[in-house]
Amino acid sequence: MHTHDVDEELVAAATEVARTRCRGDNHTMAAAARATDGRIVTGVNAYHFTGGPCAELVVVGTAAAQGAYDLRTIVAVGDRDRGVVPPPCGRCRQALLDYFPALEVVVPTPGGGLRAVPVIDLLPHTYVWADHQPEAPSQAGGVSGVRGPGTA
Repeated sequence: MHTHDVDEELVAAATEVARTRCRGDNHTMAAAARATDGRIVTGVNAYHFTGGPCAELVVVGTAAAQGAYDLRTIVAVGDRDRGVVPPPCGRCRQALLDYFPALEVVVPTPGGGLRAVPVIDLLPHTYVWADHQPEAPSQAGGVSGVRGPGTA
């Protein structure tokens, strides 16, 4: 597994959102992502018994709403001072890989530190959604011609 330096400013942003915006059982996780243009986008999960979106997926939508279509790094932090949480759930890993194949994910290490790992390393036997779609010209906002879910 490849590791890279951790974006401490990004971790601090997610930690602040978890501390100040996560309230009760509906919002228990915060996430922050750095776009390739340098800005930081944040979000919180929307827990619901029917399966509301995780904080990482909320950040993907928020980033798009703000015109940030290429994310470089993402991190998720738990409420109640839980800190950076283990790697994203399987659904989030797959979505993050499909939208941002070069994305790095900040995760805790067994020794209590943090490391940034490529999302592809979190899915050792990947299913790349774009590989199973009909050929089409590259879509605006895509990464290296990779088409995301819902594109024509």
